Amino acid sequence: MRFRNASVRSKITALIVSLTLLWAFAAWVTLREGVNLIGAAAVDAQLVEPSEPLLVELQRERRQTIARVGGGARIVDKALRDQRARTDAARAEFATSLDSSSLALAADDALIARARDVLDELTKLDTARKSIDSGRVGASQAVAAPYNNVIDSLYRMYDSVAAFDDKEIAKDGRTLSEISRSRELLAREDALMAGVFARGVFTGDSHAEFVSTVGIFRYTLAEAMSKLPEEDRTAYDRWTKSAHATRVRAMEQQLIQHESGTGPLPVDAEEWRKATESTLTDMQAVTLAAGDRLAERIVPIAVGVVVRLLLAGGLGLLAVIASIVLSITTTRQLLAQLRKLRDAAHELSDERLPNVVERIGHGEVVDVTKEVPDLDFGDDEIGQVGQAFNTVQHTAVSVAAEQAELRRSIRDILLSLARRTQGLVQRQLSVLDVMERRETDPEELKELFRLDHLAIRMRRNAENLIVLSGSSPARTWRRSVPMVDVVRGALAEVEDYTRVTLMPMGDVVLVGRAVGDVIHLLAEVIENAVSFSPPYTSVQVSGQLVANGYVIEIEDRGLGMKPEDLDAANERIADPPEFRITGTARLGLYVVSRLAERHGIQVVLKSSPYGGTTVVVLLPPELVEQEETPKPPDDTPRAGLPRRPTAVATATRPASAENVRTLNVASSRRALTLQPDVPQEQAAPVPREPEPEGESDVKPAEFTPSGLPLRVPQANLAPALREEAPAVLTSDKEDDDERSPEEIRAMMGSLQSGTRLGRTEAAKLIEDQQPGGST
Repeated sequence: MRFRNASVRSKITALIVSLTLLWAFAAWVTLREGVNLIGAAAVDAQLVEPSEPLLVELQRERRQTIARVGGGARIVDKALRDQRARTDAARAEFATSLDSSSLALAADDALIARARDVLDELTKLDTARKSIDSGRVGASQAVAAPYNNVIDSLYRMYDSVAAFDDKEIAKDGRTLSEISRSRELLAREDALMAGVFARGVFTGDSHAEFVSTVGIFRYTLAEAMSKLPEEDRTAYDRWTKSAHATRVRAMEQQLIQHESGTGPLPVDAEEWRKATESTLTDMQAVTLAAGDRLAERIVPIAVGVVVRLLLAGGLGLLAVIASIVLSITTTRQLLAQLRKLRDAAHELSDERLPNVVERIGHGEVVDVTKEVPDLDFGDDEIGQVGQAFNTVQHTAVSVAAEQAELRRSIRDILLSLARRTQGLVQRQLSVLDVMERRETDPEELKELFRLDHLAIRMRRNAENLIVLSGSSPARTWRRSVPMVDVVRGALAEVEDYTRVTLMPMGDVVLVGRAVGDVIHLLAEVIENAVSFSPPYTSVQVSGQLVANGYVIEIEDRGLGMKPEDLDAANERIADPPEFRITGTARLGLYVVSRLAERHGIQVVLKSSPYGGTTVVVLLPPELVEQEETPKPPDDTPRAGLPRRPTAVATATRPASAENVRTLNVASSRRALTLQPDVPQEQAAPVPREPEPEGESDVKPAEFTPSGLPLRVPQANLAPALREEAPAVLTSDKEDDDERSPEEIRAMMGSLQSGTRLGRTEAAKLIEDQQPGGST
């Protein structure tokens, strides 16, 4: 499976390597015969030739040693010492030849091992000499055993030399080895007779051994000579008919017919020695001549093998080279076409398709034929694949264009629906506002507040669709808004806003162009914190100026998120992906990321030390401004224009302060949701912190059993206005019964003048906000 998935280059390389190895194997099979023959010539020169003098000297030393032991001599004479010296010299020359580098290259491991065995047997010969010289060995058989072992090891070595690949050469080599063994039998026969001549009589054992040795010699020699080539057989025939060989055979016959222990031997010792020595020498010369002729025959055969190798192997090598060149050129051409096809595919997927989709998304008309020109890959198989790719890329670009057009249409549909929904919700909020101002019944007012809150949340959902479609909501501000009012506006869009604790935000204002998006962003984050925390816990919102801008922290007391989920959410916010219809999970994160990206706002989620999650919203310095210190109110303030509050009530106050905080949220909701372009001096009033007891007689706001505030007329007016009609803020029925007609007339006149002034100011504000206001 791995090779099947390999690259084309790897497969072609593997094919070339296998072809080269196949040629090398065939060439080696052809060359091995010639190498073996040349190696045999080297072995003959470095191993066989140095061993032949050693073999002859060992045979001579064996004869003299047996003759000395058979004669009963105890002192080594000069002739034996000289013979031993010649044997040691031949042994040293043989040992030196074994260390040659040419022999190491030509000989195999088996031949080298048998040559080492010969050296080991030669080492044992020194111990045998000492035993013979000390007289511990007296029998002829015991004396001959060490020499026979060395000579036998030499012949085993010759058997390894004769192993050639050429059948005729191997046959002739084995025949010469057999003749050499026959010569060894004649030498053993001569050594045996040397001991007999020294004693002067045949023993029963020695006579029987002599007879068997002569019989084996004649038989092996006749068998070997029958296998010789014609030229070598002629030479051996001449040797067998020589005078010395004929005389040896005659004396052998006489000794065989002589009975042991019946008298003197029928053959003279000196005559036997001269005849056998001459015969052995002539036989050695004939054998060496035959070996030389065999070596001469090996060289032409080896040359012929090399020539055949050069012809067959050379042509094969040329074919291999041609195959390699053809494979390389074909591979390059194939890879070039495939690379061109690959680059075209990458260009289509990485550049053309995204570019076409982006341009279609921007509303441009795209010509598919112009954007995706046909690629020419030729008419071969790769060209056919290229033609199929041309069809594929045309289809892919067409489908991508259709999909991009479909996504643009869907975004347009979302934007259209969101705009219509936003307009309807805005009109609904206007109607609810009129009804709230006109209603006095607490129960009905509670239900109107509930509808008002649901309508505001519907408007935020419609704005989510606008953000998802890639457009900007129409709700904008031209003037800066205090940061505390921005956060209150976000709380007004959260369902369970009563669980949110608002900490002091500082005297900071937010520039008008970012007010709507920041309110939307904070509402998404705060609602997420409220939704994923237990209902009995609170969510804390705080803010402060820092070196890099303004930080708002939203901290819940829920179960928190896993580290990998936090990392995924932060990555999604920092690098928002393209919105797709299929990506319906966590749309809130997508909306937050888009709003933050629009104004360069950083939103980071991290683990809270209280066990929940803390969201850090960092507004850049260009979006925030330090609020100017408000001037003290005049003694005669304008009716309907309360002073801006300087403090915010929090959940850490008593129950009365909690009621005031709820009213603050509701008031900010009215100011920031219904009138986005209202100047900050005319925004809905927010009450100050409760004054110490004795300084004000205003009662705190009350709540219904469901948690909604009871609407109290003029509860959020500035202190200067409350001083004009203090009786309006009381709900004591006993005081109502004691009012005089003059007080009631003054109260109604103040209410009428204040209402008239408020309507006049509202009409002016509506006229100011028409160019950039919300729909």
